[in-house]
Amino acid sequence: MLLLSHKVTGPTNYYTRKLIRDLWKTKRRIWRKISKKIASPRRNRVEANLKRINKKTKQNDVILIPGKVLGIGELNHKLTIACLNYSKSAKEKIAASGSKLITIEELLVENPEGKNIKIFY
Repeated sequence: MLLLSHKVTGPTNYYTRKLIRDLWKTKRRIWRKISKKIASPRRNRVEANLKRINKKTKQNDVILIPGKVLGIGELNHKLTIACLNYSKSAKEKIAASGSKLITIEELLVENPEGKNIKIFY
């Protein structure tokens, strides 16, 4: 019988685990906060719909969602949205509004300092 000293927790997806490590290694407070949020249980992750995003943002904002973007609602201005995951309808509506949908890794490369980013919790 094999006895483990502790139960392994956290995301099982290789890419999500790699993202968490890469964000933590930056030693920037903003990226470490996002790393902790992504490492938390899935039930605690953010699910933001387009209606809420549209209401809380202005033209040309850069927003980061450490969770999933859902396609409920519409966008009526251009944004740059970085997220962990998104629904098919959200992707279509974001493209139709002229906004840009990128991964968190791409945002980290574009903006390693983490300046002028709005985070949705």
